[in-house]
Amino acid sequence: MPQIKYASMVKASNGIRIKITFPYDVEMIHKVRELPGRTWHAEQKCWSAPVHVETLNTLNEWGFELDNHLKNYIEKTKSREEEIIEITGIPGLKGELYPFQRKGVAFLETKRGRALIADEMGLGKTVQALAWWQLHRDKIPVVVVVPASLKLNWKREAELWLPNPKVEILSGTKPWKLTGEIIIINYDILHAWLEYLKKINPAILITDECHYYKSNKAKRTKAVKQLGKNIPHVIALSGTPIVNRPIEAFNALKLIDPLLFPDYWHYAKYYCAAKQSVFGWDLNGASHIQELHQRLTSTVMIRRLKKDVLPDLPDKIYSFIPIELSNQKVYDEAEADFVEFVRKYKSQEAAERISNAEALASIEGLKQLAVKGKLEQSIDWIKNFLEIEDKLIVFATHKFVIDAIMTAFPSITVKIDGSVVNAERQNAVDNFQNNDKIKLFVGNIQAAGIGITLTASSNVAFIELPWTPGALVQAEDRCHRIGQKDSVNIYYLLAAGTIEEKIAHMIDDKRKVLDAVLDGRETDQGSLLKELMKQYK
Repeated sequence: MPQIKYASMVKASNGIRIKITFPYDVEMIHKVRELPGRTWHAEQKCWSAPVHVETLNTLNEWGFELDNHLKNYIEKTKSREEEIIEITGIPGLKGELYPFQRKGVAFLETKRGRALIADEMGLGKTVQALAWWQLHRDKIPVVVVVPASLKLNWKREAELWLPNPKVEILSGTKPWKLTGEIIIINYDILHAWLEYLKKINPAILITDECHYYKSNKAKRTKAVKQLGKNIPHVIALSGTPIVNRPIEAFNALKLIDPLLFPDYWHYAKYYCAAKQSVFGWDLNGASHIQELHQRLTSTVMIRRLKKDVLPDLPDKIYSFIPIELSNQKVYDEAEADFVEFVRKYKSQEAAERISNAEALASIEGLKQLAVKGKLEQSIDWIKNFLEIEDKLIVFATHKFVIDAIMTAFPSITVKIDGSVVNAERQNAVDNFQNNDKIKLFVGNIQAAGIGITLTASSNVAFIELPWTPGALVQAEDRCHRIGQKDSVNIYYLLAAGTIEEKIAHMIDDKRKVLDAVLDGRETDQGSLLKELMKQYK
């Protein structure tokens, strides 16, 4: 038996370990048994444990002598924690970051591109990850794994912020030759592309909404783990308050830093208040949350809440969320018919004979096809949002859209449309404002766009748009009232490449004129119709 208490770094079949030896001591045996991930090796008459700073500090406290490899490991960890990097500008980036976003990029740089950005939703986690890559454009390819509803949004953000990025979106389950610098794929099909993606040796892996791979049994989780195993830089993004649901973050944290937590069960028991029930282990709780928060923020995580960075933010933050159509072929055929309709009246004399009613009927058909084609993914976007944020306000115009949302979220939603009158309107508002179980308010833009206060949320999503910027602003202002101290996030969920995008950009341009109060007059529906028709000529 050894004569001194000694710890050394050794290679083992399951990775680098701490070899722990000491003279026979019953009390010390009981202590070592409490170390996370410890194993007894009968043939060698020694213990081992995963290499972890906390384990090493504990062994130090118990009087163990550490070998030079372990001492160097502790020193390197300390120097990384103390290192401070400042980012004042990013060459080539097409836009200015907010100060807190620059700090996020600096955090990624400090952590050498292995970190978790856990900012509250709406604070620009996507652009922080892209901005860090802009500092390292030689690191290619970048694989971005996202929920399906966010694939087009990532492409849009990359093209908005980066100079000439080669972006490739993957779909289906039959791989093809990849040529992109940034490869965007959704979690649902990752397993089908896994072996092919591994062969192209990604330099960076970005996983958005990293709670998507929380379940160890899911195909997506196994695929993410295998893909990320040998990638030099791993960036996870999540707006979920991790200390409230710690189990959802374990796989992402383990991927970023395998040494951060020794093993799954130690993490689950200590931080997730693990308890056994008749159905097996329940890991959905939370325990030692302050300690977990401190542990994460001192190592791999940066998290800012909106309230913490309000001085940096404007009153309203607008985001265009492009969504793929499920009925693209049908929409394209209808749009081609509409283009033909417009071209018949391209002379001024003929155009004047087109009544607003005729034009509106054709445009209405296109708008309905667009909203039908994006409805399923829009509902997925809302589900994802509500997993992260507390409450959301959604505006639409058609009854079938409002009904579909009510059906998807029956127990957590209230609505105001033309069928809700008098006292029922106020009941819906009061429920949304005061009932913690009511997470979603769905309103018809005309019926709910004025005269009510919805300050229980600072997030508004438009699945359909009105014709005038004034109606849009009135709807937005349901949650941006006098005395409101929060910045409001406004999301336009737009069917990509359709009439919706044209209308949105026109309204946005007209709103800027309205905001400037150049002549005090609101843009009317007729003028927008004429402008839209011109775009199709």
